[in-house]
Amino acid sequence: QVQLVESGGGLVQAGGSLRLSCAASGRTFSNNAMGWFRQAPGKEREFVAGISWSGRDTYSANSVNGRFTISRDNAKNTVYLQMNSLKPEDTAVYYCAASGGSYSNYRETSMAYWGKGTLVTVSS
Repeated sequence: QVQLVESGGGLVQAGGSLRLSCAASGRTFSNNAMGWFRQAPGKEREFVAGISWSGRDTYSANSVNGRFTISRDNAKNTVYLQMNSLKPEDTAVYYCAASGGSYSNYRETSMAYWGKGTLVTVSS
């Protein structure tokens, strides 16, 4: 059974940092692009950051540019999201997703597997 399991969420004060992890099991995703998405209360789910299969190419939303960094360790079948300088508007459930291919446009419809999410709450 293929699973993506996110961890590392929690409550943090504005300006603080968190590192999210996404551990994959059931198959290897070393040849797949991976992404992080988030859904804030009352809002649509949105793209946060993406990384190609090799880790060479990374992308992030304008709202998190310069604050969030996506990385991966293919030997551990794990993707990370380092979040610094957190703001209250970053409060959301964060989801990890795997694309069907080595590269992706990171649209939700392009992602083949999804985790169940981890909650990040940033207090002001």
